[in-house]
Amino acid sequence: MKHYVYISYSEKFDKYYKGYSLNPYRRLKQHNNAESRYTAHFIPWKLVFLQIFDSKKQALIREKAIKKYDKKQIRMLINSPKNLL
Repeated sequence: MKHYVYISYSEKFDKYYKGYSLNPYRRLKQHNNAESRYTAHFIPWKLVFLQIFDSKKQALIREKAIKKYDKKQIRMLINSPKNLL
């Protein structure tokens, strides 16, 4: 089973959302369908970063680190070779 860390972006509000999921495309759909309390206020979202891991532990450690990034660091990450998109 693959584990994903993703970053979604709301261009309208210039907001990034960092998360973990087993199915990031389904999760993006949930964000855009207002099924998540926080992200419902900032629709629409688009997927801008995706990184894959073999274990949930690795993915959650990475997600925790990315959640501390500022916008400049996030933009650098999005444009890095680590991004599968």
